[in-house]
Amino acid sequence: MRMLSCLILAAALVGSVSVQAAPVPAAAPASEEGVSLTVYNQNFGVVKEVRSLAVDGKTATVQFRDVAKLIDPTSVHFKSLTDPAGTVVLEQNYEFDLVSADKLLDKYIDKKIAVVTKHGQKYDGTLLSFDPQQLVLQGAKELFMVQRPDNVQNIEFGTLPEGLLTRPTLVWKVATEKPGKHLAQVTYQTTGLSWRADYSAVINAADTQMDLSGWVTLTNQCGAGFKDARVKLIAGDVRRVQPPVTMLPPAPAAARGAEAKGFGGFEEKTFFEYHMYTLGRTTTVNENQVKQVELLTAAEVPVLKRYVFEPGGKYWHRRYGQGELYKVNVYVEFKNSKAEKLGMPLPKGKIRVYKKDPADGSLEFVGEDEIDHTPKDEELKLYVGDAFDIVGEKTVTDRKQTQRWRQESIKIDLRNHKEEDITVRLREHLGGGQWELTAKSQDFKKIDANTIEFDVPVAKDGKAQVTYTVDYRW
Repeated sequence: MRMLSCLILAAALVGSVSVQAAPVPAAAPASEEGVSLTVYNQNFGVVKEVRSLAVDGKTATVQFRDVAKLIDPTSVHFKSLTDPAGTVVLEQNYEFDLVSADKLLDKYIDKKIAVVTKHGQKYDGTLLSFDPQQLVLQGAKELFMVQRPDNVQNIEFGTLPEGLLTRPTLVWKVATEKPGKHLAQVTYQTTGLSWRADYSAVINAADTQMDLSGWVTLTNQCGAGFKDARVKLIAGDVRRVQPPVTMLPPAPAAARGAEAKGFGGFEEKTFFEYHMYTLGRTTTVNENQVKQVELLTAAEVPVLKRYVFEPGGKYWHRRYGQGELYKVNVYVEFKNSKAEKLGMPLPKGKIRVYKKDPADGSLEFVGEDEIDHTPKDEELKLYVGDAFDIVGEKTVTDRKQTQRWRQESIKIDLRNHKEEDITVRLREHLGGGQWELTAKSQDFKKIDANTIEFDVPVAKDGKAQVTYTVDYRW
């Protein structure tokens, strides 16, 4: 098996109406050689490999090469499929002291080498010491100090010293009742593997529907690559005693997917308290390679563009240099249900929102948001930016207070400079003690113990006002 590489696997989601992936072929029998990956979105994965190994004797040293550099050696599980009951691993070492020029020189201290300079002069002798500037050799009758920078053309060694390897290797002492060729199943965990979902939503001209596409970006920085691997992705928050180190995924490349049309895309299913996405074919990923595999596509998904004015909220922004004038947030809302042409558990990730420019038909970026792992039949609300032509202003017009009572009168003005009628959702957070609205200009909806909402129509190029008085007691 050849040296494994760092892997970036991105699964692209673009196309037409479908969230059904192709049926997944049955897994390869355990009696056949091959490799499988199960990757979690927490910067780790599980590698499962079936490989033929030679066990030369009832007690033998066996090398299992090409493992990930970031392997957790304590997680290794070995099983001989040839002799499950009679073959065991007595000792295990993870060897990662890989060969390099300086390591070779260090291993050859007090041993003979030959040094050839760029002018063709050759020095034979015993290596006494070395540093970045020079080599010190003891010849038959004299001592040589050979300058290294821009001078040494070649260094000739003997065989590779014991203990140096060219690839990360698990070295086992194996005891068996059946010496000879064994088919072994090896499983281990490694960090440096992680994945996330990325989505693209294209909003129609009326802002009432979207075409949703996306891809899974899987990043492998574990120091290993996998030939003809079967890939599974686990979406969910799996508890680990030692949290993994966060790796930054690269940006995915765009692609048009054909996977949902029966060409071996991802099949989704529930697995324990998580969701599993299984690629319906094997894939080979080489070093620095980007692959794109469709996960889901959906077209004409109903959406609602909502304007929200929320003083004191998470996305509350003052307009620069304009006193008590505030920006109005813009949301794109939809439901992840079959009735709305979705209904597949959505892994967490970023959703980028685009809209087509009718002048030239090009897609223009209008905002983005992130979603968490989202089950089917749940609603999603994407905050994509702030409205340019809508202004909100909040004023406390009166305040009275005693030791255990406070009364506030609030005025909120909304101004619409757009060429269309709109409705703004005004969300107010009422803090401190028990409260009661003693006066209001219009009806409201109580969301929770401290939040109320008004839906306020505002005519095109017009304005609207909401007033209320609230009494607090504690």
